[in-house]
Amino acid sequence: MTVRLDPLAAAPKIMKIWFDASVTIASSLDQTIAELVKIRASQINGCANCINLHTTFAREAGETEQRLYLLSAWREAPCYSDRERAALGWTEALTRLCEEHTHVAAYEALKAHFSKEEQVKLTLLINVINGWNRIAVGFGGFIDPQVVKASMANAA
Repeated sequence: MTVRLDPLAAAPKIMKIWFDASVTIASSLDQTIAELVKIRASQINGCANCINLHTTFAREAGETEQRLYLLSAWREAPCYSDRERAALGWTEALTRLCEEHTHVAAYEALKAHFSKEEQVKLTLLINVINGWNRIAVGFGGFIDPQVVKASMANAA
């Protein structure tokens, strides 16, 4: 992959705001669900950078290899909870918003497992990861997970 533009160098002030908002939103949810959502959206969007980052972070948080490998087939895999399935269904519906009209059914599952506040937080997280996917894919970005982890520690 060839880096076309480093958005952090090109627009550091606004990218810091974006990064800080991303960290705040992600930390407002259960880490297991947050990482599964970020990985699944990144798989759909074909973002190698974000798949690499979030599978690394998920493993560090104790996620199993089995669940990571089966994530693209989560509907058929028995290792996800109903709550996780609701989050993944909502993720796919919003990430593929223009392709399918599954968001109404996905929302019914979502509201059965998430409070109204959690629904907003999860929706914001899905928007954030889709944004990061577009930044990374659009500009050809690929960053070492440890660099991101250090940046997150500095932001905290």
